[in-house]
Amino acid sequence: MKHIEIINGPNLNLTGRREPSIYGRTTMEEMVRGLKQQFPDVEIGYYQSNVEGELINRLHAVGFTADGIILNAGGYSHTSVAIHDAIAAITTPVVEVHISNIFAREEYRRHSLLSDVCKGVICGLGLEGYRFAVEALLGK
Repeated sequence: MKHIEIINGPNLNLTGRREPSIYGRTTMEEMVRGLKQQFPDVEIGYYQSNVEGELINRLHAVGFTADGIILNAGGYSHTSVAIHDAIAAITTPVVEVHISNIFAREEYRRHSLLSDVCKGVICGLGLEGYRFAVEALLGK
């Protein structure tokens, strides 16, 4: 059985309640439940933290054993050299996901420090981006 880990950063625990015009009304728990139903032969783990070091610890913990990681580092995507270095240090492929189109938002959101060490980037497709990331990691 394949293992894909979803790692979400700051404020994504509020998805479904936070700025629904940008992030939608579906919660992360609902989205993960839906992914598990869509991909019953895949073990899908979920982790969220608002703390940068905890995200790095999780990348280290699963980054040599999982078959793929879906990472939405939230605001840390634009600021964290440490998360960049953690992704570069692990062997598991990482797909970077952004719910909103970061290129249609504030200037400071238009550059990710993580993209160059990720297998791919999906942005602007809402929570469906997570499904597309699973498919990409499974080679579908």
